[in-house]
Parts: sequence; C-alpha cells; structure tokens
Amino acid sequence: MENYAYILDYLPTGRQTERGFHKEPLAFAVGETELKLFELVPRPWAKLVPGSRVPLVPVGGTPPPIDHVRRRVGYDELTVAAHTELTNALEAIVTANAPRYLRFFNEAPAVSRRFHLLELLPGIGKKTMEQIVEERKRAPFRTFEEIESRLHLKNPEKLIVGRIEQELSGVEDKYRLFVAP
Repeated sequence: MENYAYILDYLPTGRQTERGFHKEPLAFAVGETELKLFELVPRPWAKLVPGSRVPLVPVGGTPPPIDHVRRRVGYDELTVAAHTELTNALEAIVTANAPRYLRFFNEAPAVSRRFHLLELLPGIGKKTMEQIVEERKRAPFRTFEEIESRLHLKNPEKLIVGRIEQELSGVEDKYRLFVAP
C-alpha cells in the first residue's frame, strides 16, 4: 500500500470525455513505494502542485489532501504534462530512497552465465556490468556519488529512473526489477 505519492498533473476541472469535462477535480500521481500510477480525487480544499509529495493516508491526525484513489492507471492514460513530470518525480523518489536502489547495484545477481540483471539498466553493457561486479566485491556502494567516482559512470540514479520508466510504459520484458506487473 502506498502512503505517499508524487503529483504528476492536477486537473482542477477534471478530465475531458466525449461528452465534455467530467467536472470532478483529478490528479495523476506515482506512488513512492510500489511505483504505481494513480488517478486521485483531491479534497475540495486541496491545492495540489505537480512535483509535490503528498500523503495518501492521515498523518498525525491531519487528513490527507487526497479524498480517495479512483483507480490505477496505465502509462498510456497519463496526460502529456504527467509524462513530462514523471521523470522528475522518479528522480526524487530514487534520490530520497537511495539505500533501496543502491541495494540493486550491490546485490543484483547473474541470471545465467551469459546474462546479468545489471544489464537491464539502460546504458549498461557487459564491460560496465563487469566493472560494477568487480568494484562491489571490494566494498559495497554507499552512495550514488561513490558509484560515479569508482566506476566513472555518470548519473547512476538516472539509469534506475530509465529502467523504472521502461517498466511503467509496459515494455515487454521477462524481468521486473522495480515495478510490480
């Protein structure tokens, strides 16, 4: 269950349908923990801003700005603005939960003699994968900056974000690393 989400887009007049606008305010968001995409119904007093992190459950007795989750949505159902904001929201999620994603660099196993899970990250090939495996044998990575300095790999958190976006967009792949099917 998601306790927090990042707002991707806010539609104060609702979504346009064949018969006009739905008239109920809507927001699109990505969950912080399970990385699910949601269509949310905000409370009447709520002021939602794309890119902001909002609670989905009461915090300290204060009701959340979200009345309820209407439904899960697919990547293709997001608005253009939500697609644009998704990368920034995912970068914020990966950065805020760095130990979870660093664990992938430190513990990702080989699937077979010829294939390693690290190779599923966009931009990582056999040589880079071998460098990562050798470096993590010396000492586990503690920060993304440490990965950059030890491997000369630019923006490793963006590699994770790229993979999450692929999984959200529904790329047919046998392996799901970060997003549940």
